[in-house]
Amino acid sequence: MVYLGMVFFQVVAPILIMLGIGAALQLKFQFNLKALSNLITYCLMPAAVFINIYETKVNAEVLAQIVFYLVIFSICLMVLGTIISKLLKLNSNQAAIYKNSVVLINSGNYGIPVSQMLFATNPLGTSIQIIIVIFQNIITYTYGLYNLIASTKSGLDILRSLLRMPIVHALLIGAVMNIFDIGIPIFLRIPVDYLANAFISIALITLGAQLAQLDIKTILNKVILTSTIGRLVLGPVLAFGLILLMGFDGVVAQSLFIASAFPTSRNSSTLALEYDVEANLAAQIVLFSTVVSCITVTIVIYLSNILWG
Repeated sequence: MVYLGMVFFQVVAPILIMLGIGAALQLKFQFNLKALSNLITYCLMPAAVFINIYETKVNAEVLAQIVFYLVIFSICLMVLGTIISKLLKLNSNQAAIYKNSVVLINSGNYGIPVSQMLFATNPLGTSIQIIIVIFQNIITYTYGLYNLIASTKSGLDILRSLLRMPIVHALLIGAVMNIFDIGIPIFLRIPVDYLANAFISIALITLGAQLAQLDIKTILNKVILTSTIGRLVLGPVLAFGLILLMGFDGVVAQSLFIASAFPTSRNSSTLALEYDVEANLAAQIVLFSTVVSCITVTIVIYLSNILWG
């Protein structure tokens, strides 16, 4: 119960409050959600990803081990999402949202606070979470984007759309500048920091505004329920098997296991809104998985302490 309270009040409750603010503002002022989505996708999100990648420093050996695990884990989730979406006989748009909801994890504004709370005396735990955040950014803006674009486009159109995304440019530039230790002039760094710091709040307010337009009665359907089970239950089960198979233990095993249980990324909803692909369904999945995760993440944290604590 202690963990439940900590996770809820330090992580889930702040997210729900931001969503509530967005919903209230939308009901009062009727925002242009497409304009907000463009602001996030073409301005705030690239700045946040650039800063995240640019500032992260990790040990090469640890990085290689974690990345290998993350590649295998993500492939397993992709296969799982594809199989279940076919079993549910979803159309191409719904299938794209479903697959993204299982694979794309809220490892940033949900995962990092949890890691900082749990591993306050061991920075390795938080460092691993930062690696996961970067990897999830890459997955989001490659696999996640491909799913959404491929549901409406094909062939070279998909590649062109991906290459035009500012987030892809930000990711590459951030990685190059990190590797070669290139400094940022202060007159550029300050505005980029302003934009990056605005990302989470504006993204959550926009998601809340989306949710204000939804009928709560439609949330409890088979797509949302199975998506939540896939993300919050089957994800940790897969992670547990891989952790045992690859021989991880201690803080590394705990970090990876806990990170596998985080809810669906809000970016899946942001991108769905941007590309007009089942945006309401994506927003409902994010909301439902975030609320349910306060229970499932608590259980996973408890199990990780028993297994590797």
